Order: sequence, then C-alpha cells, then structure tokens
Amino acid sequence: MKFLRFKNNADSLNDDLSLKAGFLDEENKVIELKGDILDYHNKEIKTILENAVQTHSLEDIEIQSPTEPSKIVCIGLNYKDHAKELNLELPESPVIFIKPSTTVNRTDNIVVYPKISKQVDYEGELAVVIGKETKQVRAEEANECIFGYTIINDVTARDFTLADGQWTRGKSCDGFAPIGPFIETELDPLNQKIVTKVNGKIRQNSNTSQMIFSPQEIISYVSQTMTLNPGDIIATGTPPGVGEMKADSIVEVTIEEIGTLKNYLIKEE
Repeated sequence: MKFLRFKNNADSLNDDLSLKAGFLDEENKVIELKGDILDYHNKEIKTILENAVQTHSLEDIEIQSPTEPSKIVCIGLNYKDHAKELNLELPESPVIFIKPSTTVNRTDNIVVYPKISKQVDYEGELAVVIGKETKQVRAEEANECIFGYTIINDVTARDFTLADGQWTRGKSCDGFAPIGPFIETELDPLNQKIVTKVNGKIRQNSNTSQMIFSPQEIISYVSQTMTLNPGDIIATGTPPGVGEMKADSIVEVTIEEIGTLKNYLIKEE
C-alpha cells in the first residue's frame, strides 16, 4: 500500500490547506484518512478503510514529505558496485552519519543551490521509514519496526565535505533531503531497480540487491546506539554514478515500486 501526506492545492475548489494523511488506491485516487500517517503502522486493511474520509484526485493535491523525522540516519558506502567504482574495500560495519530535520524537503519542490558552494551532487537512495520507537533490536526483529520504504536524494555540497574532511556541513544545508513521494509498505527492499536522472539523462542505474548491509541489519546496528523514533528516516546508501548537479537542473530518482522523486535545483540569490 502506498501511503502519503498531502495538502490540497492552493487553487483547489477546496480551500482546506491543512496537512492530511492518505493512501493511493488502485485507480490512483488519494483516499484521505483520519489522523496521522504513522497511526497506520502495522494496521490491517480493514482498519485502514474504516478510517477513510474522502477521495481526492492527484491533480488537486500537493504531496508533502511523507514524515517529519526527528533525524535522518544515512549510510555511507553500502553498495558493492559503488565500492568497486571507487576501488574501496567493503566496510565491515555500516558507516553512519546524520542529516538534521531542517534538510527535509518534498517532491516537486526546489532544492536551493547554496551560493557559497561550488559543487552540489545528487545521491539517489532507498529510504526506510521507522514505524515505532526502536531501540536495541535484532535484525530478525527489525521488520516489526519498519512502516515502509520511500525515496530520498541525499543532496551533498561536495566541496564542503572535501574541504572539511568530514560530511556534516556538506550534508546539512536546508532542503538537502527531498523525500517521497510515497511510503510503500509492500516491497522487497533487496530487489528494487534504482535510477537517477539529471535533465533526463541516466546517471545512476543499479539495484538494491547490490547492498552490502540490508535495511534490517542497518536498523539493528543503528538502534544499538540511538533510539529511532516513529517517522525517522534511514537512507540506505547510494549506488554508483554519483555526480554533480548544475543550477537549474531537474533531478529524478525512481524506484519502480515506489514512484519518482522529482526536484528542481535553483541557485540561491
């Protein structure tokens, strides 16, 4: 099932612009639901349908980021083909870093190219959405903690990371984490084709089967150190082909069973 958060378009006949939760039905209609999207973690379809409010057209809504995470936990170097591309040995454990909540962005929105940066890169990734408080779980238990999967572009000011010798500043610019458009609750996370295009040209083309550490292994590893809150995002790493986006570029990250995350890179004035 594809869940989403949305608002009515400002020019919609419906002037209610409040944030809503819903899911996409088989006819690509948005079924609005009562409450918050995370209320439906591990709920049966009968319960979900009992909370339906009304139906919306995709053309009449503006899709928002699927959650408001307290943090985004990112994994570096988690694809075998990416490690091969960089001529690096496979890591023995996940390499983690954090993007702050102020990086959260949505699909079909702009990403601001900071005027003090000279190189901004795309990194298309599969993302895990945490469904409940998660602390010190085993990998075999991790599925119970997963609400579903979405897409993230781990936008990076590469010149910042190279100059600093670490990743925090280059990963943390406002709006540098577009997420969405949907949370898919029913997919195999280790068998998903992932493609990133810049201005229509394919730049990344891989499959999540190339992951070194599975989402379940990552959740277990991270949760030994920090509590994962409902709505938190884990970005599972990027495949080969990472590269630069110029100002005025359109970047699209597609995972077939989820959808396409599309953003526009605009130079800061």
